[in-house]
Amino acid sequence: MNLLDNYNTSDSGNAMSRRKILGLGLVAAAAALVPSKLFAAVEAYPEDKWICLYNVHTHEYLDTLFWKNGSYLPEALDKISHLFRDTRSGRKKPINKDLIACLHAMQMKLKNKEPIQIISGYRSPRSNAMLRKQNKRVAKNSFHMYGKAADIRVPGISTKGVRRAAMDLRIGGVGYYPRSRFVHIDVGEVRFWRG
Repeated sequence: MNLLDNYNTSDSGNAMSRRKILGLGLVAAAAALVPSKLFAAVEAYPEDKWICLYNVHTHEYLDTLFWKNGSYLPEALDKISHLFRDTRSGRKKPINKDLIACLHAMQMKLKNKEPIQIISGYRSPRSNAMLRKQNKRVAKNSFHMYGKAADIRVPGISTKGVRRAAMDLRIGGVGYYPRSRFVHIDVGEVRFWRG
C-alpha cells in the first residue's frame, strides 16, 4: 500500500476511472522522482480530504474536512492548530500544512477508522526547554517548536506498525519510541532513529 491508496475509491466504493488512475500514476511518478515535491503533487489532486485526530492530554476530538476544491480550509487549519496547541502554556502556532498532509497520508495508509492520537504537537520554546532539562534527548531546536512535528499513536495499530507506515511514506523524520509507545513524525529531511 502506498500514500495514494486513499484515492483509489470514491465514497460510494466504486472503482476509479481510467483518467483518475492515469492522474495518480503521474502523481506517484513525481513523488518517486522528487520526494520533497510529494505534497505539491498530492495537492494538485482536487479530491476532498478529511482528518481525524484526538489529543490525549485535553481529550479533544476533531474530525474535519481540511482540503476542498484544491485548497486548504482556513477554519479547519485553525481547529487543527488549536488541537495541537502546547498543553503546558495554551499557546498555539499554525501547524505546517505538510505535517497535516503527512498525518492524512498516515491515516489513509493505515486504513484505520480510529483517530490519530496526538501525544505532543506544538511546543513553545519554553516548554521544549523544560522537557530538554528533564531529558537531554529532546532536541534543542525541535521541529515541534515550528509546528512541523507530532508524536502519535494509532489505536488498534502497534507502535511498530505505525513506525513502518511512516517510514514507508518517506516524508520526513521518523522516531520510534517503543517504551513510551509513540512514533515521532516530522517534515524535515528523511531520517530514522530509535529513542
